[in-house]
Amino acid sequence: MREKAIEQKLVKAVKAKGGIAPKFVSPGFSGVPDRLILLPDGKCGFVEVKAPGEKPRPLQESRIRLLRRLGFLAFVLDGESQIPHILSEIGGDSGGV
Repeated sequence: MREKAIEQKLVKAVKAKGGIAPKFVSPGFSGVPDRLILLPDGKCGFVEVKAPGEKPRPLQESRIRLLRRLGFLAFVLDGESQIPHILSEIGGDSGGV
């Protein structure tokens, strides 16, 4: 499965939970995760989407570590089967559809 297909499934799953998953772009601050996950009740997290078996680039890994050190939830997603776990970790089991 391609990265784009996994990303589309993530967006659809977030919508099904009553949230949104906007593309996260940060000019002047490269390497940020692909998607910002915003779920009901103020729950949020960051997701870097990769094709199956692919790993984040070193800068992406650094940004994910930074976000985690700041207390945010940040994930690397490389397979559709990981989506329910990631949304559960972010807080998708409360509220929403």
